[in-house]
Amino acid sequence: MSIIMVAPNGARRLKSDHPNLPMSIAETIACLVACRAEGADAAHVHVRDGLGGHWLDAGAYRELLAEARDRVPGMVVQVTSEAAGRYAPEAQMAMLRALLPPFASCAVRELALDLPAAIGFYREMAEAGVAIQHIVYGPGDLLRLDALLAGLPPARPAILCVAGAYEGRDAGPRELVDFVSALGRRDAEIMLCAFGATETRLLGAALALGLHVRVGFENGLVMADGTLAEDNAGRVAEIAALRQRLGLDSAERFTARALGAEAIDARP
Repeated sequence: MSIIMVAPNGARRLKSDHPNLPMSIAETIACLVACRAEGADAAHVHVRDGLGGHWLDAGAYRELLAEARDRVPGMVVQVTSEAAGRYAPEAQMAMLRALLPPFASCAVRELALDLPAAIGFYREMAEAGVAIQHIVYGPGDLLRLDALLAGLPPARPAILCVAGAYEGRDAGPRELVDFVSALGRRDAEIMLCAFGATETRLLGAALALGLHVRVGFENGLVMADGTLAEDNAGRVAEIAALRQRLGLDSAERFTARALGAEAIDARP
């Protein structure tokens, strides 16, 4: 089983980067519907403020999740707690405490700066039924994650490995090799996302290694042949075709269990 998660917008890109980048809640929901039809099992979403900036707002996320429950029932929708240079750990935690979403992503290097406080927060989220995908930006972050998990009740973690960077650094194959080497035989659900023009190639390799993958305009805007993608659904379709050619099963209704999260229609 291989999960395809779509990340349609991220915190930084704007319509000037791609006219079909979803910015509003309505655009994001329409994007999820289209991506679901092309094979996306899950989604990682951001909301934007009135000026298009990155926004950690529980009310906006609550509205988006309610719309998604109606339009893409059964799809796992993950909210972000990303700082994006705007939010301190206290504000990131406060948003998740106010929202208590079914599923959230948290960057280890952002929220585990104060390890005792982070352990208390993650315990609180677990008790509230909030599933967390831990974001690591390099093998060094896995050491921070190990320290965090050592203070929490035993559980099978979900981990997103990020290759490349926003600052114009395309993901390279060495990063995937380093991640796989550092992860070893770790019992976890591992997902990869890759920035830049190498996105398709790296995600194909990750699928072949048995990893889950995240694709979309947050990370890359081009198809495997270097042409500009028409929309997020096109990016999902290309990765879904790779998954099919590799003979891998779609996650379908097993996605939530695999990632340790409930499908969004499982909550009132």
